[in-house]
Amino acid sequence: MPLLAFTGNPFLAEETLRLTLRARTIDPRSLPRVSGEDVTLDLLDAHLQPGLFGDGGVIVDLAGVKPDKALLERLVGAAVTVALLDEAPPATRLKLYEARGEVIPSAAPSKPGDVTGWVTQRARAQKVPLDKGACAYLAEVYGADLAGIAAELNKLALLDGPFTREAVQRVVGLEPPGDSFAMLGAATAGRVTEAVTQLRRLLAAGEDPFKLMGAVVWQYSLVARCVALQQEGGPVSEGVAAQRLGVKPYPAKKALEVARRLNEARIRTHLERILAADLAMKRGQDAGTVMERLVVQLSL
Repeated sequence: MPLLAFTGNPFLAEETLRLTLRARTIDPRSLPRVSGEDVTLDLLDAHLQPGLFGDGGVIVDLAGVKPDKALLERLVGAAVTVALLDEAPPATRLKLYEARGEVIPSAAPSKPGDVTGWVTQRARAQKVPLDKGACAYLAEVYGADLAGIAAELNKLALLDGPFTREAVQRVVGLEPPGDSFAMLGAATAGRVTEAVTQLRRLLAAGEDPFKLMGAVVWQYSLVARCVALQQEGGPVSEGVAAQRLGVKPYPAKKALEVARRLNEARIRTHLERILAADLAMKRGQDAGTVMERLVVQLSL
């Protein structure tokens, strides 16, 4: 029997595994499941032998496991159905699965926009009437936790819609996590209430104020360099900024968004305020109060 390798987001891969096995007249609940420290040749061997009445099978979850060559060879050469969950296998392992079995991929949305798109599709498939704001809210609250989002959609399917962002927020009862780039973006745009709200969310979620200050220092160093790049030759694209700053596209994009609202004089003033706040925290002043005062100052 061929190996069936399910890749992608763990929740979606698990869901696809169940549907695929049932479509092939195999009840996934009847198969033993092996994961974690139990994924060894000794413990798996008994499950990789055909039963008295024909094909057996096993579900193997490789999350947190680094299978060696001998184990992989045993799995791909088994005489029974092996349903393998492997979220993001390296290229060599993927080639082995493709050569000796069948790879059944699932999506793996992680960026906010990708997760929002997945929520939109999932809600449409379940005929849950969510507007764009409601889909974005679920993506903001749960991030890549698709199982959590699916549970909320199941709950909403029992209620009368349509659902706006505010309506879904009342049902879910969670605040979106803070975003330090969103905090700085709101501050430099003069939206002080939004900036302080982002800060308070970050602190309420358990963010260490000192680590948050470190993030602000790093992010503003990118912003300052983006301001310098713009002064060199006018508008700068996200790709050029990422290359010149030596960072990934997302932080480069966010730094540019802030930098476009600043000039050299303002960035110097902001850097001086950040330095003063950093020193105040290190001298023992209340870190949360110092951070909140800094965010207000950056909004001026």
